[in-house]
Amino acid sequence: MTKSATIKSGIPMSKKARHAAVKSQVSTKMKVVIGACVAILVLGGLIIAAMPDPVKRTPTALEMVMADAASKSAGSLTAAETKFNFGQISMARGKVTHRYPIRNVGTEPLLIRKLFTSCMCTTAALVKNGKTSDAYGMPGHTPIPTINVPINPHEEAFVEVIFDPAAHGPAGVGPIDRIVTIENNAGQPVELAFTANVTP
Repeated sequence: MTKSATIKSGIPMSKKARHAAVKSQVSTKMKVVIGACVAILVLGGLIIAAMPDPVKRTPTALEMVMADAASKSAGSLTAAETKFNFGQISMARGKVTHRYPIRNVGTEPLLIRKLFTSCMCTTAALVKNGKTSDAYGMPGHTPIPTINVPINPHEEAFVEVIFDPAAHGPAGVGPIDRIVTIENNAGQPVELAFTANVTP
């Protein structure tokens, strides 16, 4: 008789008795595992229930004004010029720049939400009160964050456009046209276009 066919006392066991003993051991282990899982779930639930509620922050007066202006505006964004021609420009001479004046001709403040370009060779920055924002490029090529810059009624700012004629290499020689888009909360986006004839 083998060792597996006897119990600890040395008394021989039948096949049925061995099967019952093994089943009893498996059943006991399963009960322990299930009990441990239930205890972990109950403990996790108690921890989650005991967590404090997140702190509710009251918005500042400026945030409330900006949120109100973002939802509706009697402002109106216009550009003194929407098209510019650089003429003939040389790759060898490097980047060229042009500033487009923009103005809020409405009766309420408006927000410049986003500024982006139609090509990776062009960047645009907002210039207001002598301060120049970061330069923004083409969506999908560079991140285009929401900037939410307020423009008061009758206030003027500038969009500074920088074009790099060498960005496309030799394939960039010839006539080009690009667009800069200004998204705002006062209506349709304003588009500023420029053209040039690129030479080596």
